[in-house]
Amino acid sequence: MSQTLPPPLFDPFAPGFTDDPYPQYAALRAGAPIFRHPMGFWLLTRYDDVSWLLRAGLSVEDRNVADRQLLELRAQVRGDEPARSGGLSMLDRDPPDHTRLRRLVSKAFTPRAVQALQPRITALVDGMLDAAELRGRVDLVDSLAFPLPFAVIAEMLGTPPADHERIRQLTGTVVRTTVPVADPAVASAIAAADGELTAIAASMIGWKRAHPADDLLTALINAEDDGDVLDDEELIAQTLLLYIAGHETTVNLIAGGTLALLRHPAQLARLRSEPGLVVNAVEELLRYDSPVQASRRITLEPVSIRDVTIPAGSFVMASLGSANRDESFWGPDAAELRLDRENARQHVSFGAGPHHCLGASLARLEASVALARLTERFPGLALDGEVAWNGRVNLRGPARLPVSLGARR
Repeated sequence: MSQTLPPPLFDPFAPGFTDDPYPQYAALRAGAPIFRHPMGFWLLTRYDDVSWLLRAGLSVEDRNVADRQLLELRAQVRGDEPARSGGLSMLDRDPPDHTRLRRLVSKAFTPRAVQALQPRITALVDGMLDAAELRGRVDLVDSLAFPLPFAVIAEMLGTPPADHERIRQLTGTVVRTTVPVADPAVASAIAAADGELTAIAASMIGWKRAHPADDLLTALINAEDDGDVLDDEELIAQTLLLYIAGHETTVNLIAGGTLALLRHPAQLARLRSEPGLVVNAVEELLRYDSPVQASRRITLEPVSIRDVTIPAGSFVMASLGSANRDESFWGPDAAELRLDRENARQHVSFGAGPHHCLGASLARLEASVALARLTERFPGLALDGEVAWNGRVNLRGPARLPVSLGARR
């Protein structure tokens, strides 16, 4: 007689998980905070463990994965598909390569450079809200959350006009590589999207070489720092990383943050009555529903956490979303939205350590402007239909957020 095994404590393929993963996270924190999934990867869910892992200086390079079970699964899923060309961006490199690449890119993301973008970001938000007001009822993802960060990063890079919707579709597929993939069809789709995006980036770079300007892409093409320059493959990889990371996470922050406010009317009312609260509100919204749910590291030697030893060559996922709701750190109200939370900025939504998100200050600024203008301008803002989630385990957020704007203040 066969016996049906219970599902694992962490089952990202369970129906409804991508809509609300937090019940599973709570169960893991309570019962198995250091958890080895049957697929072969490890998952950390408590704040202290996640924070340590992010800062521990472990590897991010996939070539260091040695877990046989995970490697065999990858081979089965990939089949005859060639390996992706990824791995050249700073997100996927260890020092000294990571240090070199980050130094070449970081000049465009200094606090002073980002703050200088505020007038342009404000103008973009106001223009998008003007267009939305004419319609009265809109999908906030299509009307604001997606086009704002996409327009900002495209202008920063100085890229030529592009098919934004196609790039949006392709990046939505490629970012599924941020968690282990078990479906051969998904692996094939990722490889195809990766190839098409690489061709798009190469074309943009070719155009920019012929049309240099005072922008980030020209700076990367001409970049040199103590003799370090980007070769063609590295240049494509950094361009794609900036394009993807420059809009994917902020889309989720603006849309998810708006949804959280609409579902907590008392907090929304407080933000309207205390507009100066918006900076801390963004930190709390980042904590409450992290736009990036997990970050990964690979152990180069055995690592002991609490009473568990994780072997060398293991793929370890740090659950940012779970850590941000850990009652042992945040207190008994960890699952509640509280815009005045004093330590909200201690969230791990932007990671930590050497791979702390380079664009964190830009995402904060875009979200602060967008949420402040939206909530102040439309006091009648309300949900107006069914919310649809994007179905992603990691970079999760609303794919559709129908709202009615009501009368303008």
